[in-house]
Parts: sequence; C-alpha cells; structure tokens
Amino acid sequence: MEPNMEYIVAQVTQKEVGRRFQVGPEIIDYILDRQKSHDLENDQTMLDRMMDSLATSWVNASNFKVALLGMDIVSALVTRLQERFKTQIGTVLPSLIDRLGDSKDQVRDQAQSLLLKIMDQAANPQYVWDRMLGGFRHKNNRTREAVCFCLISTLNVYGAHGLTLSKIVPHICHLLGDPTSQVRDGAMNCLVEIYRHVGERVRMDLGKKGLPQSRLNVIFSRFDEVQRSGNMILSSDKNIEDEDSVDGGRSSSSSKGASSVRRTGSLRRPSSASSAKSSGKEGSGAGAVDEEDFIRAFEDVPTVQASQKC
Repeated sequence: MEPNMEYIVAQVTQKEVGRRFQVGPEIIDYILDRQKSHDLENDQTMLDRMMDSLATSWVNASNFKVALLGMDIVSALVTRLQERFKTQIGTVLPSLIDRLGDSKDQVRDQAQSLLLKIMDQAANPQYVWDRMLGGFRHKNNRTREAVCFCLISTLNVYGAHGLTLSKIVPHICHLLGDPTSQVRDGAMNCLVEIYRHVGERVRMDLGKKGLPQSRLNVIFSRFDEVQRSGNMILSSDKNIEDEDSVDGGRSSSSSKGASSVRRTGSLRRPSSASSAKSSGKEGSGAGAVDEEDFIRAFEDVPTVQASQKC
C-alpha cells in the first residue's frame, strides 16, 4: 500500500529511535515524490502536526543523528513547498537556532545550511532574521557566537541588499560586551563584514555618535585592515551620501539572484569575517558599547520600501 499523509505523520510522531532511522529515508522520498505525496498540502492540520514533531522531537533530539535526519526531512519539505513553507518557519526556527550552537560541527553546519536554504526558497532573508534576533541573546554562548557567523554567511550569500541592517546592528553592538571572548570576536567580525558590504557610511555614523574612543579605535582599525587588504565588496562600498547605504537598498529581488551568484565556498563558520584576522589583544580588550547610541546612529537612515517575497 502506498503511504499517505496520515501514515507519514504517524511515522514522524512515533518516538522509537531505531524506527526513526528506518523510516527517515521513506519520509523524504514521500515528500519529494509529488505523485506519492499528492495529499501533502491538502490537510494543513496534519502538516502542522508533522512540522511540530519534526522541530521538537527530531531537530531538537538529544541523538545528533536523529537531529541531522530531522533537518534532512525539513530540507525536503522546503524543497517541496518552497514559499508555502513560510507558514512553518516560526515552528522550526527555535530548534534550528539551538542547533547552531551544537557541540558537533556537522550539526552546526547543517543547521546553518538549512537556514540559508529557507532564506533562498521559502522567505526573504530579512523575514527570517526578524525571527532570529533572539538568538543574539541566547543562553548558550556557542549559539550567540554561531548566530554572528550565520549573519556573516548571510551577507556573503545574499549581500546587504536583502537585509535591514539597522534592525540587526544594535544586537551585534550588545554582544561587543559579552562575557565570552569568542562571542565578542564574532560580534566584531559581524561589524567588519557589514563594513565590507556597506562601506564608509558605517564608519561615519559610528564616529559621529559619541561612542567611547577606545572602542572606536578598535573598530576603525579593523575597518582599516579590510581597506588595506583589498577585500571590500566594491559593488556595495557606497559613498556616505548614498542614503540607502546602511540598509543596502533593501532590494528584495537581490535575494534570489544573490544565491546563484554569490553562493561560493563552505558554509562552515568563517573566521574573522573572511576579511582580516582579529588579534588576541583586540579580542581580550572588547568592552561594552552604549547600545542606545548605536541605535540612534542608525535611526536617521531612511528605509526604502520594496516588494518582498510572500
């Protein structure tokens, strides 16, 4: 008998680990075969049950192999549903954010790859990042660090055009005072990567808003290293007079295009924003930054309205 949606949901919701390894490939095959799974989208309640179980019992499983298999199944659903997967993003996102801080590289990498795939096929990057901002304050310091790496990867894949960086930068600024040095370094690398893509407007805005000079010196020295290295993203290194520079113009049409043009290299966590190396002195000396000043620094940046993927 051919499997139907009711059978597949029953397999997803059962708890026996060994059985999950047996039925996982069958579930993926069912999802990707449109003839077999013609009823996949007919019952929203069943689909919701399936996604809830995948997020809480598979992706978030203590057995890392189950977690990897769960992410494979979610990835198949993204492939099959495309933009119709958007309604399920809120269900699976908390578990994926948790997995960004997993102790195993394979799990971290797969979680990040899946997040980038969701940004490419199901929703625009800003839609996903609006729901990921809590990750910057996650209780797990590895997750806070990994969210920084994920933002860097997002910029490298999609550029700054698909993101409203003025919403994200204050959270990065907060992490510059994190008690964990790796998180502080990750936050600094995020600022450097934003500078690579946006250009001098970032430096000018920071310099006018009364941030502590010692902190500005560290940030600006990193910016200078990038300038000298020749690693600026020239197409996005806009002049300070360009009103759209901080938010990259917010052209939603760039999201899909960027994925095919810019998707290069490994999705592993990059070191030092793929631009300049961070010295130990800079990392250990990272201190708190006035978040309110930083928020005000970006408030005067106009927002350009553009059509977004639904």
